[in-house]
Amino acid sequence: MSPVIVVGAGPVGLSAALALRARDLPVTLLEADPEGRERPGSRALFVHRETLHLLESMRPGLADEITAYGRTWQTKRTLYRGREVYSRTFPPPSGPPPFTSLRQVDTERFLLAACKDAGVEFVWGAEVVGVRTKPTGVTLTDDDGRTWTGSHVIAADGARSALRRELGIALEGSHANGFHVVVDVADIPGAELPLERVFHYEHPGVGGRSVMRVPFTGGFQLDLQCRDDDRQEVYGTEESVRGWLPAVVGQGYADRILWVSTYRFLRKVAASFSDPYHRVLLVGEAAHLFPPFGARGMNSGIADAAAAAEAIATGVPEAVAHFAAARRAAALFNSAAAGTALDHLRPRRRIVRVKQRAAAALAPVMPWCGAWLEHAPYGPRKGPPASVGRKY
Repeated sequence: MSPVIVVGAGPVGLSAALALRARDLPVTLLEADPEGRERPGSRALFVHRETLHLLESMRPGLADEITAYGRTWQTKRTLYRGREVYSRTFPPPSGPPPFTSLRQVDTERFLLAACKDAGVEFVWGAEVVGVRTKPTGVTLTDDDGRTWTGSHVIAADGARSALRRELGIALEGSHANGFHVVVDVADIPGAELPLERVFHYEHPGVGGRSVMRVPFTGGFQLDLQCRDDDRQEVYGTEESVRGWLPAVVGQGYADRILWVSTYRFLRKVAASFSDPYHRVLLVGEAAHLFPPFGARGMNSGIADAAAAAEAIATGVPEAVAHFAAARRAAALFNSAAAGTALDHLRPRRRIVRVKQRAAAALAPVMPWCGAWLEHAPYGPRKGPPASVGRKY
């Protein structure tokens, strides 16, 4: 039996390989980086309940391993210009948690171990530069001239996907001006911040820029929303972060910085999620790029991976065509939802800021106003296309 080839050993590619092995399909995973690579930073933090269910179906016990290591908090708080407008503490879950929070490098560590245990064949240091498809299969070529042939390929090779480029599939969408800064900070042993997610509109300590704090195992991530005319050297370097960090989380953390990065606000979806022969299936950031609001990137990518493996396992070309249509519909929904969140967080219309200010003023007497301020930064959750059958 010809193997299925997965390209890319990020969380989406590893999930795709694991899902294929759960269906007893032979899998070869090609990764451009060497074995034992180090990938800094928390990157994607949230693993949502739906994703945990998918991972558990791929490898029984995997979801429990991930949630036992990750952090789940019960308290969410929202502030506006230094004043609390929303706070809610939920009871501890009686069953599987609604999410868990851990660094992407740790999620990948669990997935990699599960893939090795499941019999996935890994080829490290294989940078794919060529792809040739035909009705009966796919041949890939790497930069050393090596070739691999498989029945199908799942392309999980990221935002700069070589496979997507070689197939001539365009990314369609837009990008917004400006950037945001993501900072990983280690806990201070014995003086950890409260285990809660905090969003602060127009934080007075950083000149009215909005900030979110999200815990993860061993520390927390800060997300600073910068303005269109902000300069990266003023807010987005490790030296500059040391300057504004105490105003957000207090003294003592300037020497606890683990990682600093900046991101642009991209909203793009591939014009097609497969080649004309339905032999190459695009998943994750090879297929779509979203702003980070609502944790849609990795979670939707793992849903892509599960759906791709299911389609390939049927052995029917029409199933891959259905995968491509359904997951593209899901990506368009997520792109629109992230765009709604982006319009709220970086409003171009004055009326949006007026509504936020009014909601903050009314929150003490009209709690639904505070709830709106709490939920709006993450975009709508309900209403994905019925054909998708999943939240993401």
